[in-house]
Amino acid sequence: MNSELLQPTRIGSWHLRTRIVMAPMTRGFAHDATGTVGEEVVSYYQRRAHDGIGLIITEGITPSPRGKGTFGVPGLYMKEHANAWRKVTEAVHEEGGTIVAQLWHVGRLTHPDLTGGLAPLAPSALQAEGLVHRLRKPYAMPEAMTIGEIREVVHQYRQAAMHAVDAGFDGIEIHGAHGYLIDQFASEITNRRTDCYGNERAGRLLLMKEILATVGEVVGMERLILRFSELKDDLPDYRWLDPEVEIEAYLGAFREVGLRILHPSTNTFLQPISGGLTLHEHVRDRWDGTLIGVGGLSTSSATDAIRSGVIDLAAFGRPLLANPDFVQRLRAGMPLVPYEPAIHLKHLL
Repeated sequence: MNSELLQPTRIGSWHLRTRIVMAPMTRGFAHDATGTVGEEVVSYYQRRAHDGIGLIITEGITPSPRGKGTFGVPGLYMKEHANAWRKVTEAVHEEGGTIVAQLWHVGRLTHPDLTGGLAPLAPSALQAEGLVHRLRKPYAMPEAMTIGEIREVVHQYRQAAMHAVDAGFDGIEIHGAHGYLIDQFASEITNRRTDCYGNERAGRLLLMKEILATVGEVVGMERLILRFSELKDDLPDYRWLDPEVEIEAYLGAFREVGLRILHPSTNTFLQPISGGLTLHEHVRDRWDGTLIGVGGLSTSSATDAIRSGVIDLAAFGRPLLANPDFVQRLRAGMPLVPYEPAIHLKHLL
């Protein structure tokens, strides 16, 4: 039943043992003061590589101290971070695995308690509603970024990409979804700027394009993934007014920079968003590059989506927390252990 999931495949320069992707999941087990990962993180990713996961996408890694959105977020903005992550990539490679680093800047969705006393950065000085993850304090009022600060963030992404290469990562995923910094620039809800980084849709997508272009120069476009979404963590009721127009605008920007791998993010993979089609179906109709599916996939729905050509790879999150032997269970036809929320609160498994 899961033969498609278990097939090896080639994506650009990656030779993946299966079509199964480990979705990025915030665990918060880095050293909180330094953002450095330790041996427990090495073991965590090595275990999934040993299982046979095709592509591992790390938890979100911040390219800047001001991009940190909760406790224990790892960093890639210092050489010491790269040295620590090198132990992870070496362990994954020893198991025959492929691992990419997800770069994640939360923008306004944080608090000075997490950013060294500094106010959050955002395209516009608009405060988010809700509470910071785990800190449980209201999101702080952000500062509208100057052009200089925007250029500095682009530079920080480039530096983080260089550190990722030094650490031995096989590629990078840019987190441009869920209402975080890049998505804040992309949305008319959070971006009220009137300069070149706002005003029209093209301006709102400029930061995303600049980050993709500079990171692509470092790692190669065939090794770069972009995650984008309609979803926003702080605005659960937000929806695109015209999904097809929004999707086409994103895809146009991706084509301009030469991106080849997309990771459209949704909570419910099978839920239509417009015209009876799901997010991934809309993207596939307009995109001939690689698509990663995600959003509460079961092994059955993932297999069907691969067979039908809607997606090329299938990402699983919670099932891989509950089942470190996920691939071996599929191969043996064994049932999966159900995910329970308490698992996320436990130590690294």
